[in-house]
Amino acid sequence: MKLTNHLCLAVVGLVTLASCGKGGQRTATNPGKYSSTTGLEYNTEKGMTVANFKKIPEGPGLVFIEGGRTVLGTQEEDVTMSHDNIERTVTIASFYMDEAEVANIHWLEYLHYIRQDSAEEFYKSALPDTTVWARDLSFNDPYVTYYLRYPGFRYFPVVGVSWLQADDYCTWRTAKVNERLAEDGDSKSSGKKRGKKKDAAAAGAGAEGTTGESKTVIAIENGNTLPNYRLPTEAEWEFAALALVGTQEVGNENQEEKRIYPWNGKSTRNPYGRKMGQFLGNFKRGRGDYAGIAGSLNDGAMITEYIYSYPPNDYGLYNMAGNVNEWVQDVYRPLSFQDVEDLNPFRRNGVGDPADKYDKKGYQSLIDDHVRVYKGGSWRDVAFWLSPGTRRFMAEDSATATIGFRCAMINAGSNK
Repeated sequence: MKLTNHLCLAVVGLVTLASCGKGGQRTATNPGKYSSTTGLEYNTEKGMTVANFKKIPEGPGLVFIEGGRTVLGTQEEDVTMSHDNIERTVTIASFYMDEAEVANIHWLEYLHYIRQDSAEEFYKSALPDTTVWARDLSFNDPYVTYYLRYPGFRYFPVVGVSWLQADDYCTWRTAKVNERLAEDGDSKSSGKKRGKKKDAAAAGAGAEGTTGESKTVIAIENGNTLPNYRLPTEAEWEFAALALVGTQEVGNENQEEKRIYPWNGKSTRNPYGRKMGQFLGNFKRGRGDYAGIAGSLNDGAMITEYIYSYPPNDYGLYNMAGNVNEWVQDVYRPLSFQDVEDLNPFRRNGVGDPADKYDKKGYQSLIDDHVRVYKGGSWRDVAFWLSPGTRRFMAEDSATATIGFRCAMINAGSNK
């Protein structure tokens, strides 16, 4: 009889263990009802609130860039003799990047909202410098008036924007997208009946990611926010532009192919199919040749072009060569390639290689802690600058008709 009772208890114990183990190991999307270390229940009046989480919300306009080991550095002959981007092996963590350059319509949307909720002074500081089109010995006057605001140019890249203005835009975009996510969360939660357990959870004092109200709260712990939109680092931008993922064989740990441009081959023309011979980017072919001859235009654009023109690279990114150069986060230093880390390399402002080593006051240098790197080549540049490894710099408060930008974002909740 005792043996039978022991067997029954053993069977009950096994059933209990099996039920506890149901669903496998705990994960971010399946944390369970109870703590795996204390056994305390989540989402009760005194317990910690653990929000439902499926995945990072989708960021508008972003494309996933799978990271990994790569060799960054100049792939073209260093005709400028700058020697400022020597080849080296680094690892870049996966991240997100805008599939196309920020366009005029996006900047006009930004101006629309900040005029509503910001000081007039800040609104004026956000206006692009449209006079970047003006040239003393060229009739570009119509672009000064029409390029930013005329509907036909809506999806052309915004220009005349400084690094500082682009950085402010990223901050605003983050706030606006997360504000929309909060509103979406409120509309979803308002249509559902709340049970006693949910009422208790919302009332829990000090619970992570809650304020005790029924309203949806934007908080990191809830997983209902997007990480910050920001300018990509120089290493991220160069890695994404090369897009060597398109040349990689499955299961092959070696990177056996390199690229001069964001596409295969050594030419700036399409070598395949019906579009054979057509240019793959918007750039200046030679002195005085911005688009070719009438009836047989080469890249088809005298100035900038539609942000989705030309084939995307193997990450799905458009115009990573030509159209407009793009601001990146990094402060410029000629020896960054040897100074920065080999995991997610980045040159911060005021770190190492101090600005007082460069004789800017004596006009022997243009380098200080307020010059930023830009990459990619533009409609006014020759093909040399289309190679992702080339780099130039300009003061962060300056703007031209050849520099725009796109945003990037970390891949939160992943170590890959």
